Amino acid sequence: MTDYYETKSQPITKLMVWQAYKKVKANKGSAGIDRMGWEDLDKDLTSHLYRLWNRMTSGSYFPVPVKQVKIPKKDGGIRKLGVPTLLDRIAQQVVRQHLEKQLEPLFHESSFGYRPNRNAHQAVKQSERNCFGHDFAVDLDIKGFFDNINHDLMMKALRHYCRDEWVAMYVSRWLEAGIMAEGKHVKTSAGTPQGGVVSPLLANLYLHVAFDEWMRKVHPEKPFERYADDVVVHCKTEKQAQFMLRRISQRMKNCHLELHPIKTKIVNLRGWSETKYPRKYDFLGFTIRASMQTIKGRGMLLPGTFVSIKSRTSILGKFRDLGIHKWRKPLREIAQRLNPIVRGLLNYYHKLRGEPMREVWNQLNHRLLKWVKWEKGLYKMTAVRWLKKQYRSTPNLFEHWKLVQP
Repeated sequence: MTDYYETKSQPITKLMVWQAYKKVKANKGSAGIDRMGWEDLDKDLTSHLYRLWNRMTSGSYFPVPVKQVKIPKKDGGIRKLGVPTLLDRIAQQVVRQHLEKQLEPLFHESSFGYRPNRNAHQAVKQSERNCFGHDFAVDLDIKGFFDNINHDLMMKALRHYCRDEWVAMYVSRWLEAGIMAEGKHVKTSAGTPQGGVVSPLLANLYLHVAFDEWMRKVHPEKPFERYADDVVVHCKTEKQAQFMLRRISQRMKNCHLELHPIKTKIVNLRGWSETKYPRKYDFLGFTIRASMQTIKGRGMLLPGTFVSIKSRTSILGKFRDLGIHKWRKPLREIAQRLNPIVRGLLNYYHKLRGEPMREVWNQLNHRLLKWVKWEKGLYKMTAVRWLKKQYRSTPNLFEHWKLVQP
């Protein structure tokens, strides 16, 4: 009979490994440098998981370097992801599940990123609420945060909050595993690779010490929101904002981090200032700015949340890159392919403020109209009538048709 609670020198059970496997597989993900995919793993699952458990419990588990993958950023830069192997990902999930139980109750209430039962919408809503009592904001961007995490400070923070030596041992090995870039093994002296299962939790721990706890102890009167390394601090006056920017910049340097000189800025939402500042800031795909609103018949300048221009531009770019007008498929199959994408956009951007998205859905209808012209060989007005006829017969064919008719 299999004992799923059996342990050796390290307190890791087979049940912990099995639960970690199910969690990692649910999130899918690609293969690492060993090129082992999910089909390969599942062919001999029992043996693979047993060997992993055996190595982890005996202390003989050593991770392999992560595979470096470069993806383009919205601002034109490149983000470097580190993709671990599937077995390394499962091992990281074992540690994460154990470590998260200890760290989660300690994290700050204004930290929202990569935490259970917390999401980006909550962070954006809190950011807007804090703007009502604070006319200025400091929009912080940490330059290359995941690449510049100091390993010594990371391990010091981990050992302070977690007394389990086996957790520190494996985290240390993951930090030192290095990356495989262009066929070469590159050792890393700083940073934790984006793409790792345990990396978000370690990043939250690092900023919990470097920023959250520091703010709670030194500046408890200044509200803030943090989602991973995106941070907004609220101030009442221009001088407060300038002071906080200087203090935070010095604190980041003390923790071996650096604020981005261009992306970090002071924002004046609706206050008086001697210097001219931006009047809005972007946060997690939304823009927060003051707008004129009518309250009980009186016009008032109040903070509001809107879908950012960058987000709309990015979405329109994705629709353009899809080349919908070139798809030689029936309209129903096009709807089946597009609806999951549209549904995701609706769930994210329409939960807070959906009006600015009308332009996006109109553009999508224009692309469907172009498909009709190419596929059916019709002129514009005839194509419009054909698409309207499809809408009248099946108004729910496309998710966005519930909001914007073709």
